[in-house]
Amino acid sequence: MTPAPPILPEGIPRAIAWRVLGQSLWQVDLADGSAAVVKRTPYRAEMEADGLEALRDAGAPVPSVMAVAQHLLVLEHVSGPPDWAGLGATLATVHRRSADRFGWGRANALGPLPQPNPWTDDWAEFYAEQRLRPHVDAPGVPPEARRRLHAGIDGPLAELLGTPPPSLIHGDLWSGNVVGGRWLIDPAVCYADREHELAFMEVFGGFPPAMFDAYERAWPLSEGWRRRRPALQLYHLLVHVRLFGPGYVPAVISRLDSLGW
Repeated sequence: MTPAPPILPEGIPRAIAWRVLGQSLWQVDLADGSAAVVKRTPYRAEMEADGLEALRDAGAPVPSVMAVAQHLLVLEHVSGPPDWAGLGATLATVHRRSADRFGWGRANALGPLPQPNPWTDDWAEFYAEQRLRPHVDAPGVPPEARRRLHAGIDGPLAELLGTPPPSLIHGDLWSGNVVGGRWLIDPAVCYADREHELAFMEVFGGFPPAMFDAYERAWPLSEGWRRRRPALQLYHLLVHVRLFGPGYVPAVISRLDSLGW
């Protein structure tokens, strides 16, 4: 028997049919003829709703938030057709949304892990202390890799990363968080270097060249981005080591080798 979704918040029409989309995720047909996606979150759901609304306000295509409960999010059901070029151009527009510091107005989450976002004037400091340092000493990271990571963070990282402007980023933008080739879901937003977003998009692939080409036409990357990219990929790779185990350690080591750390 297909597991039923959680009881929907007050004000949402009754569910008349549903199917499981993934762990703690359902597509639900509602009594008024509309469809929704119901998600049970391991974190307080308003953190994700807050991110979706910020992206929407910056021009991103995201599903509407229909209801939020403590650990339950009800979203408009969305689908294709794909528009990868349009999404690339729109992402550049989102990244142009700026602030006077790096961070966000609240902590949020990357998957099940807390993601701190204290307002910070310096990008390298924010990335080192709020993104890398919390995961370097986590179980699964070998001692030699830890030593090399700490040496890089304490040494060449700040000069490498420079002083980019703060950009609003999705924060967890891999192909699984794009619906129908055009809608963004599951954000972990903050103001960061936009290159951090683009670096993670390259880690697992899945994005067609049309998306990157459209982004580059809308807002070309700054000189030296290839040198910075391995460092900016370390955060998500360390998170994957922490969540999924040592199979991701070689990817961390390859970035350290590329950086000469």
